[in-house]
Amino acid sequence: MSQIDNLPPLRDVIATHGLRAKKELGQNFLLDLNLTARIARVGGSLEGVRVIEVGPGPGGLTRALLAEGAREVIAIERDARALPALAEVADAYPGRLTVIGGDAMDIDYRTLANGPTRLIANLPYNIGTQLLTGWLTLEPWPPFFESLTLMFQREVAERIVARPGDDAYGRLGVLAGWRSEARIAFNVGRQAFVPPPNVTSAVVHIVPKPVEPDLPVKLVEQVTKAAFGQRRKMVRQSLKSLGVPVEGLLAAAGLKGDERAEDLPIEAFLAMARALPGLRG
Repeated sequence: MSQIDNLPPLRDVIATHGLRAKKELGQNFLLDLNLTARIARVGGSLEGVRVIEVGPGPGGLTRALLAEGAREVIAIERDARALPALAEVADAYPGRLTVIGGDAMDIDYRTLANGPTRLIANLPYNIGTQLLTGWLTLEPWPPFFESLTLMFQREVAERIVARPGDDAYGRLGVLAGWRSEARIAFNVGRQAFVPPPNVTSAVVHIVPKPVEPDLPVKLVEQVTKAAFGQRRKMVRQSLKSLGVPVEGLLAAAGLKGDERAEDLPIEAFLAMARALPGLRG
């Protein structure tokens, strides 16, 4: 797939608009249209779907999303240099691309949803984990989006899909495993980007799943923060930072106390989170 529309090749777009990637913005541009189309298709057909994209840059993935049939793409771009290039994409797809110039960290994404909505993005590496955590901790749950299809550094992707006993298992794995079904769709080599990053990347697909409505996410976050804050210590020790009787937490989760956080199933963290308010009196 060398061309998906009548717009110029991405390398020409970058040259025309002077879009040298900025490290401070976490930018690494995808120029392979075969690859951007593959990312767009990870979650299935886009017909009738509104897509929110963060960090479109010169618009490679944006063009793929539109070419694959997205009803509308809302692209959030902090770099003002990219806005003229994205305006050209909007002209080529009348009425289907809305560009918001601003910081992705300041957006209330729920206000952008209207009908079936997915988030699909090659996220800036410097804010990717923070954005994902924000989306996974939304209340109420399930959230406004049908799915997330996001590019991360491979090591972050492994943390998202990690399970008990995995080296990468931690707070992010508990959160994602509790509230979603997450999988690594495929890896993306360094050579696919301009400029090439120092690490391999991966596309992760995340689909929300129902959870019990009366367990606040903040309680789960507090328990996992304490448990993994000293991950090599036994949980009897690491959980003391919560300031409640640790034996009560252990009893709620059916633990002896000599376990380590990296080996606990997600349900153990949820059980301790349920018990936490009562132990605080």
